[in-house]
Amino acid sequence: MLDIKLINKQYIAGTWRDGKSNRTLADKNPYSGEVITEFKMASTDDVDAAYQAAEAGMDEWNQINPYKQRDILENAVSYVEEHEEDITNIIIDELGGTHLKAAFEISLVKNMLKEAATFPLKKEGKILPSMEDGKENRLYRMPAGVVGVISPFNFPFFLSVKSIGPAIGAGNGVVLKAHEETPIVGGTLIAKIFEEAGVPKGLFNVVVTDISEIGDSFVEHPIPRIISFTGSTTVGRHIAQQAVKNFKKPLLELGGNSAFIVLDDADIDYAVNAAAFSRFTHQGQICMSANRIIVHQSIYDEFIAKYKKKIAALKTGDPRDPDTVIGPVVNEDAAQRLKAIIEKGIEQGATPVLKGNISGNMVEPTILTDVTSDMAVAQEEMFGPVVGVTPFETDKEAVRIANNTKFGLSGAVHTADGERGVQLAKMIHTGMIHVNDITINDEPIIAFGGEKQSGLGRLNGEWSLEEFTTMKWISINYGQRQFPY
Repeated sequence: MLDIKLINKQYIAGTWRDGKSNRTLADKNPYSGEVITEFKMASTDDVDAAYQAAEAGMDEWNQINPYKQRDILENAVSYVEEHEEDITNIIIDELGGTHLKAAFEISLVKNMLKEAATFPLKKEGKILPSMEDGKENRLYRMPAGVVGVISPFNFPFFLSVKSIGPAIGAGNGVVLKAHEETPIVGGTLIAKIFEEAGVPKGLFNVVVTDISEIGDSFVEHPIPRIISFTGSTTVGRHIAQQAVKNFKKPLLELGGNSAFIVLDDADIDYAVNAAAFSRFTHQGQICMSANRIIVHQSIYDEFIAKYKKKIAALKTGDPRDPDTVIGPVVNEDAAQRLKAIIEKGIEQGATPVLKGNISGNMVEPTILTDVTSDMAVAQEEMFGPVVGVTPFETDKEAVRIANNTKFGLSGAVHTADGERGVQLAKMIHTGMIHVNDITINDEPIIAFGGEKQSGLGRLNGEWSLEEFTTMKWISINYGQRQFPY
């Protein structure tokens, strides 16, 4: 059994220790408000120690046979499988995630770790000809260096492992800064998994702290070569600036404002179900969630009526109840921000056909119709159980509405004509878009990433291997080169 009291510390250089800060972090259940546990925060000295350990652990890791490295990463999968029930309970208690959400996230983690376990055997190089006689050019695929990972609060288990697993599989040491709202699921739980899997001490480290304690030291530290961040566009912009200023590569998975387009020939009942899942899974706290539903005018009223009936029936409340679909948002600040944006949308002319109550961290579903692109609810990432619906008359207009955003992460198009959907999808400025499916998709071997202000870089499969490695040119001259002087 996983005991939270054994993993409520920093994990640095293969040891569990209190942070050196004088401050503590209370880890609270977002539904009950109960304090789950407390952490003694990490200081800048702890961040330095973690990076030093990762650099040393990386050297040891790369002396291990790649087949053994694969076995160790497969051990991590086995540990997750053996402790699924415990992990589910922690996700429910720390995140306010439902049973459905926990199962979804754990499945994603297992598949990502399985893919990462193949990386040690995929680091292929090349031998290429030379312009010079008697010379051979070799290209070696090498680990990029220590990777700093900054975890989000919404899917912290998966979105941390999404970078950590492939980075370690590619031969890199890693330091993870867990989000202060989810220090266990997005931090020390993962440390426990890799510790039990058998990675060398120091290869993987976790620091639990906040920015007021460590400032930009996590990003500016001289050791890491890559900073992988998942979170808001505002914070991502700052991290990218600090990373590039210090000659580090930023990998950014940022905000979204995904459009869910329903064409005039779509299966309305299916589209309603897909739109519900696309928006309200984990209370809408997913970067790929459908923020905007764009529906053809000819089916608009029917869609709204069926969608309202569907959403109104979703059970809101205690995430420990297996029937609950919508649990709490991450904290009361998030709930109040949602309340403000709903009120602003109504002031700007949106019609609330369903308006849920907001109490503490609990936000019941709200559907706003007659939304136009200039409204805040159409331009901002709401990140909660609130959605705006907009009518359109032509495919060209649907594309224009969908593209009227600074974001470009995901999307969906529903139509009876799959090729019509594909051609329309090509015109949407987004990194990912799905025909006759949900907006929330992530597969371990498919390129994942956003356009515009939704991020930089691509992860998963061969793209993660590319991001977390570098090519090193080593040439051999078997003869003697002739010089002009």
